Amino acid sequence: LFTLEGATGAVRIDDGWVSPTYGVRLPAPVIVVSAEGGRGAVFVTWVFGLGTEGDATFRLSGPRDAIAVPDLVLPAAPFTYVAAAILAFLGARQFVRGGARWTALSVGFGLALAVLAFLVWATAGKAFSLTGMLQATMVRAVPIALGALAGVLCERVAVINLAIEGMLLAGAFAGALMGSLIGGWGGLVSAVLVGGVFGFVLAALVVTYRMDQIIAGVVINLFVLGVTSYVSSQVFSEVRWLNNAPVFRAWKIPVLGDIPVIGPMLFNQNLFVYAALVMVAVATYYLFHTRHGLRARAVGEHPRAADTLGIDVYRTRYIHVTLGGMVAGFAGAWFTLGSVGRFDEGMTGGRGYIGLAAMIFGRWHPVGALAAALVFGFADSLQQKLALLGTPIPSEFLAMSPYIATVIVVAGLVGRARPPAADGKPYVKE
Repeated sequence: LFTLEGATGAVRIDDGWVSPTYGVRLPAPVIVVSAEGGRGAVFVTWVFGLGTEGDATFRLSGPRDAIAVPDLVLPAAPFTYVAAAILAFLGARQFVRGGARWTALSVGFGLALAVLAFLVWATAGKAFSLTGMLQATMVRAVPIALGALAGVLCERVAVINLAIEGMLLAGAFAGALMGSLIGGWGGLVSAVLVGGVFGFVLAALVVTYRMDQIIAGVVINLFVLGVTSYVSSQVFSEVRWLNNAPVFRAWKIPVLGDIPVIGPMLFNQNLFVYAALVMVAVATYYLFHTRHGLRARAVGEHPRAADTLGIDVYRTRYIHVTLGGMVAGFAGAWFTLGSVGRFDEGMTGGRGYIGLAAMIFGRWHPVGALAAALVFGFADSLQQKLALLGTPIPSEFLAMSPYIATVIVVAGLVGRARPPAADGKPYVKE
């Protein structure tokens, strides 16, 4: 119950608010957006505006770029005041007009504006490479996007893949070990095969033996964590040449890589970034524009009906869960072959679970999952860039930013995302 000052009595906002005076009813999400818009305006003004001095300089090109773009210079304090005014306007607009279809758009734009105000505050009196941060965002979004894509392939056929974290870790381990022995491409192929093996094992456990899908995923995660931790501490620490794999370097696409801002972000990356974009495009076309993709989605929505039409439900689930494991194994290779060239215990850092959150946020769609992964990748790269700027925020809190973003997205912004109807349910053929 909320008591409104000036109103006669208390009102509920679980489904909406009815004014005791005017009889106006507004849906609860509109009231929440309106209140948060006002609070956001006050917060931005108080924290980011008051006492802030100087200009925030964002570099849009590097010293080696073929096309030089002038820096973007924003006066810190005036910009934060304008951002606060826009946030207040968005909140008032939602309240007056009743929100309707614009509520989600207002929330998204308001959050983006608040993040931009934060960046301006953190960069006040300093220079910040915006292009470099966007490039790092794309790189750090790769394992999350591919982990989310692995989840999409599995859950579209109604298999919950909680083992993505373990598959990422197995792919990273195999990539480092085999990359050290037979080279980078051999390590990459090995990572994909190892991920596929664990995908097949998960399919066998949940499809054939009808084991609880959540428990099966946890078992695989714990098994991979235990094995890789043991080998890392007992073998790699003694035989170090087994943990010294080559790294795939960035390759700039001619002409496209010279486009200001967008070029370094999309067209001056390593193999894993390009492969992630291609995989998302191929998976989208496959799931929504091919006959086999339609059959896969039918298995996820109504396996009994699909079975009566002659679709082999078991075979379809085996294939897609194994493919999901291969994608996760490829994503795991990014940690070693695409980043540092060595394996460290627990180096995936929960990216598989963040990938699951991105999958839900993206509503079980490959493109939506990629967009959500970019949000998490931005939070991940932001904490590193802010540490270089010397902001007064403790480094421990900056390191928490990707996981805080995950909690906020899953708890507050996902809404009523609907998974495939048969998701997580075993199928017994009659």
